Amino acid sequence: MSTDSYDHFQKAASEGAPLLFLFHGTGGDETQFVTLGARLVPEAAIVSPRGDVSEFGANRFFRRTAEGVYDMADLARATEKMAGFVKAHVEAAKPGAVLGLGYSNGANILASLIFAEPQLFDQAILMHPLIPFEPRIEGPIKTRFLLTAGRNDPICPPHMTEQLAASLAGSDADAELVWHDGGHELRQEEVLAASRFFKQDKANPA
Repeated sequence: MSTDSYDHFQKAASEGAPLLFLFHGTGGDETQFVTLGARLVPEAAIVSPRGDVSEFGANRFFRRTAEGVYDMADLARATEKMAGFVKAHVEAAKPGAVLGLGYSNGANILASLIFAEPQLFDQAILMHPLIPFEPRIEGPIKTRFLLTAGRNDPICPPHMTEQLAASLAGSDADAELVWHDGGHELRQEEVLAASRFFKQDKANPA
């Protein structure tokens, strides 16, 4: 485990504060959601890694062979590497809670990480996730989820978002699903839902 496995943005906070991990979308970088993360949980330490895969110059966290077709071996590699990175930062920070927020490709790596390490995160926001396989969840999930999605998203079809929500519910996970009427873009409704979600959890810890 190493805190330097990925190039990353980091903001420190006092011991016992929440630790918020941010995961960018395809073509983003470690700064993509820093402002949003700081606004959602102002007191949190922040760690935001940059994906280590380049797809025609666009940063990603794992490879794919086509839109919605994942290189499953590389996803397994990336999940194991990210788990070590996250655990190293959690061990160093000793946070009061571990939070995650990911968008698109970032939501996908965050989801895969939680499937493999279901006790690692307390709360996770998956914005426009696409999981085109039946998740294998390695044990009971302690994470509380917020999923956000567009009803007309051409990249993450609504039925696949519903399948993911059903899989989480089938594993007894606490998962809320919030829709907007747009596509793959991030909308204000999602930001408001994310703010409410994190504030609610701070008042009522999982």
